[in-house]
Amino acid sequence: MERASPLYLLLTGPPANASQMATMSQVGPSCMHLAPWAPTRGFGQSRGQRLFSMPCTDPNSFDEFEAPEWCVPIKANVLDFEWDALAEACQFDIISMDPPWQLASHAPTRGVAIGYQQLPDLLIETLPIEKLQTNGFIFIWVINNKYAKAFDLMTKWGYEYVDDITWVKQTVNRRMAKGHGYYLQHAKETCLVGRKGNDPPGCRHGVASDVIFSERRGQSQKPEEIYLMMEELVPNGKYLEIFGRKNNLRDYWITIGNEL
Repeated sequence: MERASPLYLLLTGPPANASQMATMSQVGPSCMHLAPWAPTRGFGQSRGQRLFSMPCTDPNSFDEFEAPEWCVPIKANVLDFEWDALAEACQFDIISMDPPWQLASHAPTRGVAIGYQQLPDLLIETLPIEKLQTNGFIFIWVINNKYAKAFDLMTKWGYEYVDDITWVKQTVNRRMAKGHGYYLQHAKETCLVGRKGNDPPGCRHGVASDVIFSERRGQSQKPEEIYLMMEELVPNGKYLEIFGRKNNLRDYWITIGNEL
């Protein structure tokens, strides 16, 4: 069997027999290679077409980080990634992104270290997000001075704003986790929700509250509840996260970023 492409194969179901499964297991160790089968989720649930990543056997690939078994991590620079190939292979129901917004001032964090590279707005808006969805939702995390820009991006990419979600950050003791801010101490983050075209197949309404109370975890790590919410909104859908990190990897999601 030929080695799978470093990009994407649209998947159509489980292997027909044990022999085929054994053959597929030889595809290779790289987390970038995709195999043309994946197990169903739950008990007898079918996702129809699905995407799958072979388990990573290179101990240096994730610096001993154990990724979820059915995630699809793709380490790449989003600015020169082969988005056209991905769009041709799959149209997504849910796209989630936490852009590395460029902060407004030279010293906006008042001594708090920023552990990631920031991108100017002009580079973020060059991403061809409009090619990745026909009907579906986009979830964009924003910082205080980027609300207007996020709305502009939605319009540019063909989305209409439909909702927003507030994450109230908590400590391990369930107290409000206050952070630094220019005028006020920040204890929340906001995610804007846009829709393109029509509701994707299987879309459900009224699935969860628009306020999440959840513990603050690693830097840039979003709460588990937001992923559960997206998966409840479009069950058994095709999910993509852009600007993802190791701590964002999730079963049945494609995660793309240069810090994986």
